[in-house]
Amino acid sequence: MLVRGPSPAREDSPASTAIPLTAAPVHHAHNNKKRKHNALASHTATASPAPSEPGSSSLNPAENVVLPSYHDLATRPRLTISRHPVFVPLDERSPYNSTEQLAFNRIGFRYMPAGLAPPGTTLPFRTIESAPAASRVSWEDRSPFVKVTQDGLGLLGEKGFRSARCNAPVREGKWYMEVAIECGGGERQADAPPNKEGAHVRLGWGRREAPLNGPCGLDGYSYGVRDKTGEKVTLSRPRPYGRAFHSGDVVGMYISLPPLRQPNKNDQHDPAHVHRERIAIEFKGQEYFESLEYPQSKEMIALMDFSRKPADSAPVPPSTKKSATVKNVPERGRGGPAKPEPPPSRALPTLPDSNIAFFVNGESQGVAFRDLYDFLPLRAAANARKVAREKSRAREGTRQHKENPFDDGCIGYFPFISLFNGARVRLNPGPDFAFPPPPDVDALLSGRAKNEDDTRTWRPLSERYTEFMEEQWALDATEEVDARVEAAQRDELQRAEDAKKEKRERKRTQADSRKRAKREAELAAAAAAAPAPLPEPSASASYYVPKPEPEGEPKPDIGFTEPPAALPMEEDMRFGPDAPLPAFVLSGFAGDEGSPVPTGASTPGVQSGYGSELGDAEIDAEGDAEEVDVEPEEEEEEEDPYDPYRASNYRSAMRMEMEEDE
Repeated sequence: MLVRGPSPAREDSPASTAIPLTAAPVHHAHNNKKRKHNALASHTATASPAPSEPGSSSLNPAENVVLPSYHDLATRPRLTISRHPVFVPLDERSPYNSTEQLAFNRIGFRYMPAGLAPPGTTLPFRTIESAPAASRVSWEDRSPFVKVTQDGLGLLGEKGFRSARCNAPVREGKWYMEVAIECGGGERQADAPPNKEGAHVRLGWGRREAPLNGPCGLDGYSYGVRDKTGEKVTLSRPRPYGRAFHSGDVVGMYISLPPLRQPNKNDQHDPAHVHRERIAIEFKGQEYFESLEYPQSKEMIALMDFSRKPADSAPVPPSTKKSATVKNVPERGRGGPAKPEPPPSRALPTLPDSNIAFFVNGESQGVAFRDLYDFLPLRAAANARKVAREKSRAREGTRQHKENPFDDGCIGYFPFISLFNGARVRLNPGPDFAFPPPPDVDALLSGRAKNEDDTRTWRPLSERYTEFMEEQWALDATEEVDARVEAAQRDELQRAEDAKKEKRERKRTQADSRKRAKREAELAAAAAAAPAPLPEPSASASYYVPKPEPEGEPKPDIGFTEPPAALPMEEDMRFGPDAPLPAFVLSGFAGDEGSPVPTGASTPGVQSGYGSELGDAEIDAEGDAEEVDVEPEEEEEEEDPYDPYRASNYRSAMRMEMEEDE
């Protein structure tokens, strides 16, 4: 048994107690197992009014949506008891109603009322009750074809067998309740056609995996008794048990379960560990916890196979004759790949010393069932856990439902009532019964002597509801503590990550500073070692022009012993770097061996026309050069020292000198 926690104080508000009678269209929750939820999705819908507030009768029907993010929840009312479903009476005089604006448990999905948690908590939602807060039929855990009274104790069936479960499961201990048959046992309605079957009832105990659109005892997840014959039934196999019951009878239902098994702390995959997988959603103005329902195991489904062969029967050997109509292809023939072996069946554990018994008008019918199947989920195989982990990694960033291989605290055996063709019953969870059983029911069923002190060993089911809600609030408190620890760990990891990031940024900044300083030092050293650049010539700079010699000074001897008799013609001269110089040139510099050939520009008092800016000049008798106003020529490239035109320039200068001397 879970540790009981203090029950939170209930707020007495009109939103928690009012019961409207306004009809509204029914829109069931969408049944899609691949639905994904984003826990922080933005939601702009305003808070829905409470049933007693104005506008409660005009709720806009909508599909179930994920609740808004935390900062948008301040606009929603904070309830401790969920809004009551909208009751629509079948007619003006009928006490039975259909319920709308409600999330019914569907195949594969389960719903439980949720509400905003108190301020200052880490988790935004918590489990809350639904009115009336007492043991009754569950508003959500029943077929919509089962009509109810507003106190949740009167039930009316329609059409075929439809079922409903009560709102608190039995997980351990001995419990008892009564069901009064108002219409059953094959009774016909006054206006029913003669060929129509009468009303029938099946009563018993069932788990959450038992389908609501079938009768009690349909499979191994429920155990029941039939009103028509008094037979007991499970796995759809009727067996003789007790006497039949009809309209006006009171049937007592008794169940005895062993103490709840404690989980193995060293086995993290033990299904006895309590863990809840649920997502808070909004459905038509009411918050719900939505979770995947436990699926039916293939081992339990295999028990329903009536055509199974005995285990000791030998298989028929395959025939070696080929079929005339089927080709021997690899996929279908004998040469095809072998099919993988199915996973081994898991053992279906049972609850030792457990039993179910029924009473009719206070008369014991004996033990109907012993050693019930354990309600804990079967242990998940290792490969199934691996696939679940891979799927969870692939879905990272989104909230998606996943199967829960552990006990969620809401499993057990529920009172299970099935009604057929207009059958009516009324529940009596106690503590006052029409036919109370003896204090020690087990002694009566086993035939042993009763207790001497005459103490009661069983409890009325009415006490189970309060105990169950305390268990749920204790789980809420445990999850809140775990959430705070996880939040503190996340904050610590975030701070450590921020510190590491800051340290990396600081090291990066220091490294960049060192690199910048090193680069600047290298640039400064390179600039100091480089030679000083030459000054750029200014626009006002001019080429050098030699000054004319002063008058009266003798002209220097240019070194010629005698003028040449005749100069060779230019066409007779050989050009090129290997051509010899003329004889008159060599004779004039006979004393200067190894010296370069003089030019007009290098001779004192002679101005050369090559490379000068003067252009064509007139040389007067005193040797002065008079500049002629002509257009300046473009600067020519430097001449090759072996260029023949260099010699011709030289001869022109010599010719002018000789003319002056004459």
